[in-house]
Amino acid sequence: MDKELLQVSFLSYDSGLGEAIARALGEGFSLRTNGANRVDQLQELLSWSDVVLLDLRHSNKQSEDTGLRLLDDINAQPCHPPVLVLCDAENTRLLLQTIEKGATDSVPNPPNILELRLLFRRAYRMSAAERELRHLRALEGGGRMLHGLLGSSPAMQELFGLAERIASCDVNVLITGETGTGKELLARAIHHKGSRVNGPLVAFSCANLPETLVEDELFGHEKGAFTGAFLARQGRVESANHGTLFLDEIGDLGLGLQPKLLRVLQEKSFERLGSNKTINVDIRLISATNRNLQEMVKEGKFREDLYYRLNVVELHLPPLRERRDDISLLAHHFLQRCSETFHKKARRFSPAMMQALEQYNWPGNVRELENVVQRAVVLSEGATLEVAQLPAALRSIAAVEEPVAIAPAAEAEAEAPIMSYEDEIKRFKRSLILRTLREYGWRKAESARALGVARGYLHRLIHQLEITEEQADLAEKETDSPPLGPVM
Repeated sequence: MDKELLQVSFLSYDSGLGEAIARALGEGFSLRTNGANRVDQLQELLSWSDVVLLDLRHSNKQSEDTGLRLLDDINAQPCHPPVLVLCDAENTRLLLQTIEKGATDSVPNPPNILELRLLFRRAYRMSAAERELRHLRALEGGGRMLHGLLGSSPAMQELFGLAERIASCDVNVLITGETGTGKELLARAIHHKGSRVNGPLVAFSCANLPETLVEDELFGHEKGAFTGAFLARQGRVESANHGTLFLDEIGDLGLGLQPKLLRVLQEKSFERLGSNKTINVDIRLISATNRNLQEMVKEGKFREDLYYRLNVVELHLPPLRERRDDISLLAHHFLQRCSETFHKKARRFSPAMMQALEQYNWPGNVRELENVVQRAVVLSEGATLEVAQLPAALRSIAAVEEPVAIAPAAEAEAEAPIMSYEDEIKRFKRSLILRTLREYGWRKAESARALGVARGYLHRLIHQLEITEEQADLAEKETDSPPLGPVM
């Protein structure tokens, strides 16, 4: 499905041509013209753009080299938009060079507006499809995803490899890491990669609950075991039989319950509350904590024998501030998911916003990052998420000087009188011929070759458009723009 508004950047000295193309393109397109003095904002421009049109008309050797270097700079940017080149049709050498350097397509000079609309749409659709394919391959084939857990940093790649190796071995696992790092996601990944994948995965958090309630939740009770126990109830340990039991915040498990859990691990048996009947279970235990269990053992707050039973293999999830390479990957993943969930147009981050995300320390880790991106998507109205949509804590560390926005052609268009399509084409042709005649000293044969038309056809156009040499001289005095050519 086509994008509702296609954002095109025209890299050229010729702002007049950019305005003419913007008017002729009509609805569904927003075009910005970027001149030679705005190349320092290349990253911001590419972040805004869906498609780039690079002007390489009437180029000499020096300006061709400059334009090709600019094309290299664009291709060096990660996730850059597709680039179309506006070039003289007879300059096949330059056309081949641009294609070799990664240009998506070429546009013959002078451009046909109907063809240009189709080329922009096709380039965007092809780029979007390739980007989505690369994303899927990176996630599934490149080792960046482990059953919903994302990470491309060396620390996460090492963790993923270790988790996959121990998943098929039926041993107890202790996952450590700060709150919000994704410990439950890692536990689920180990279960789904292991031999118990066809069995149940039962999760329970021991955090901030009374010991009696935790005991009932874990081991269940018989009818009449206590006031209000009108029916027998199966606990989490029993529900996890032939599967995996995940106990989060195991460090909060009371000392009175620790021997009962130890017995489950040693003898594979337990009794419900209010019963003397022994129940045998076959479970794999994965536990997680954000506390230092070794220190708790020294302080007498956690049983040493239980600690060693839990910690057959320890997996540590590093905090997000220690794997900053993953911030961009995670942020884009959450952006795509939230945009689809809330039916929003948001597709990218502004450079200033991404800078703020990468510089923030993330005390709440991945969970906090997900919440921040979700908030920004909900507040967004356009395709680009901005610093203004961040919480105050992140806005305060954003760059003081935002990149100067390049005014869209639509703003200039709003101030100009509305013209018909035919009038716009006539104005475009007139401006193009005037500039070419002036550039070639009113020599019609050379001007016709530069325009790629027959000399007789150029004479007819001059007559139809009522162009005189005096008008060309007047246009030269009124314009301050340099000769046509690529962006420096």
